[in-house]
Amino acid sequence: MPHPAIALFKKTFGTAPRAAASAPGRVNLIGEHTDYNGGPVLPIAIAARTTAAVGPAEDGLLEVVSSRDGEVVRVPWRDQLPAGWAAYLAGVLRELWAAEALPSGGGARVAVTSDVPIGAGLSSSAALTVSASKALAELAGAKLTGRQIAGVAFRAERDHVGVRCGVMDQTIAALAKPGHALLLECASLEAKQIPLPKACRLFVVDTGVRHDLLASAFNERRAECEAAAKRLKIELPELVWLASWPAEWLPRLKKALKEPLRSRAVHVVGETARARFGAQLLGQGKLKAFGDLMYESHESCRRFYECSAPELDTVVHAAKRAGALGARLTGAGWGGAAIVLVGKGEKKIVAAIKRAFVKAYGREPAISTVQASAGARVERVS
Repeated sequence: MPHPAIALFKKTFGTAPRAAASAPGRVNLIGEHTDYNGGPVLPIAIAARTTAAVGPAEDGLLEVVSSRDGEVVRVPWRDQLPAGWAAYLAGVLRELWAAEALPSGGGARVAVTSDVPIGAGLSSSAALTVSASKALAELAGAKLTGRQIAGVAFRAERDHVGVRCGVMDQTIAALAKPGHALLLECASLEAKQIPLPKACRLFVVDTGVRHDLLASAFNERRAECEAAAKRLKIELPELVWLASWPAEWLPRLKKALKEPLRSRAVHVVGETARARFGAQLLGQGKLKAFGDLMYESHESCRRFYECSAPELDTVVHAAKRAGALGARLTGAGWGGAAIVLVGKGEKKIVAAIKRAFVKAYGREPAISTVQASAGARVERVS
């Protein structure tokens, strides 16, 4: 039975695709809003994936269709950036063009299917751009490395769509290894695979509250962090990234900055330390201590970065009362999902979260277990 993306391509365009690739969504275990500040992150890939089936089109024409709406968008991608999700694919083509990895003729048809929820904080946009980048590079016969694929996808989103994201989402989607988290130092792009303990059990709670990073406070937070770093360079001229401010100099930071820049910087510096320490704890199998860091991270996101939401707070507080080892928002915030680390009593914890959520909002959240899964891969088309 053909993959749904391949079937959608055939149904829409009347011919078989020439190549296909898929890429996963992700959850970030710890290290929120540190990536674009030059700090570390610790994500895992999840089983949910986006698949792009591709084939050639007329020169300079991009034709795209998604199973979510079934509508075909056609646009001359060199001259025009389409509205909505198709802009991400136009950005991918532009970046492949710059990398001299464009399919022959410069035209492409793309059919997309996905089970990564949109706007849930699970990086649906990176799953889209990484899968499309890999499929289109395969169509072109270009031998791009995983890091190069991640770079194409990152620049497509940042430079063309306008989301001022960091490199975390695209990198984990391209480089993820089953059973491992990825400690990524976003300033140097140094990456280290961290094996997860066998006792590590995680589930994601999707609050159902959707966010749009372009419409949310995401770009505002990034601008605040840049302003904080610019002010702190007066104190420490060699400072390049906000995350590089020494944690032991927090009192000096607080004196140098006014609100809200002070709170944003406090979160970034503290979260940087938590992410690096958390990777050590996971590698040593110390899940209880790692869970404590997750709770600290959520409180910092809520209090200092102001990127949580009432629904996320409800999930985290219910998980903690029920005995979960750790819980926190994952994926920028302002809605989306929370990640919960459990030891014993998983059923009790899940039931407690559902009760609290129903009491507060009159509905149950979607809850699913997650395992660290593989990164992007080429899919068979025949």
